[in-house]
Amino acid sequence: MTEQQTTEPQATEPLTSDPETSRTAMVFPGMGPFRFTDVGEFLLTNPHARRRLAIADEVVGYSVFDRYRQSDADEEAQYTAHTQIAFLTVCLSLADWAEETLGERPELCAGPSFGQRAAVTYAGSLPFEETVRLTAELARCEEEYFRQEHREAVTHCVIHTPEERLQEALAELDAEGEWHDVSGYIDQGFYLVSLREPVLDRFKKRIGELGGYNMYTMWPPVHAPAFGALRRKAEEVLGTFEVADPKLPVVADQNGELLTGADGVRTMLLDTFDRPIRWPDMVETMREQGITKVCIAGPDNLFGRVNRTVDNFEVVAIDARKAMRPRVRQRSARRARR
Repeated sequence: MTEQQTTEPQATEPLTSDPETSRTAMVFPGMGPFRFTDVGEFLLTNPHARRRLAIADEVVGYSVFDRYRQSDADEEAQYTAHTQIAFLTVCLSLADWAEETLGERPELCAGPSFGQRAAVTYAGSLPFEETVRLTAELARCEEEYFRQEHREAVTHCVIHTPEERLQEALAELDAEGEWHDVSGYIDQGFYLVSLREPVLDRFKKRIGELGGYNMYTMWPPVHAPAFGALRRKAEEVLGTFEVADPKLPVVADQNGELLTGADGVRTMLLDTFDRPIRWPDMVETMREQGITKVCIAGPDNLFGRVNRTVDNFEVVAIDARKAMRPRVRQRSARRARR
């Protein structure tokens, strides 16, 4: 299930980097609700997207574009394999466009949550066609797992909720014998919490009473320590893929470690199933590496907007709307100034 966002994090004014000293990271966002109407024309007309879609179609044996378009209005299809592949395609195609059109040359890349799939592909650890196949197989793996285990589990986003208030709400669940896991640390007062759907409404009400705000709810649930068995199933799937050393360093989304070898990338891909993501740790690593600008390649209403990001970097949103705008060629611009 997916619940529409009820409020959004407020971003401060972005920083501006000096072009002479700027160091850039390409960041691929986690996958939240996104609509065909926002990316459909880009997928249909952008040459990078068309090339990648053709590869994806060949891998999975059907038209990813057609399935995504047909299922767009179905909330139950928000995180199906073809929707995940469409999101992956959009993100990587936007990164291609940013390199070609904007001249972006990142020093490293990162991808919190589902964004790590695009990151490891962009970094060269997995070819795109292999990432498409991995995404389709892991989607089936998750569907099978949650059909049998943790069938009532969801992951819910809360914001403007101080940690002590969140712990108070979680302690009340503990007192009732209710399972829960913190699945993500996004920013101060911003968390992902996994719990059973039957207690979700009560939990949301309690968050509101404690002064916090509720965003959206995700299914299948993600990044919960209780999902160790899912990690083991995923390890069997990933074992059939050859992961290479990245050509570009990758920032791990569980602890901010800078990954330069295949073993680290493989571990990160498995850790995503049973370890929470920690965006503040990723930000700190990028700062330590001298990053001053982050390009957020893909549909995003979260990682590029939270204070942790905008307070530390110049943020460039690389989205389908920007990529579809007509751009004036340099030669024409010079003529216009004469």
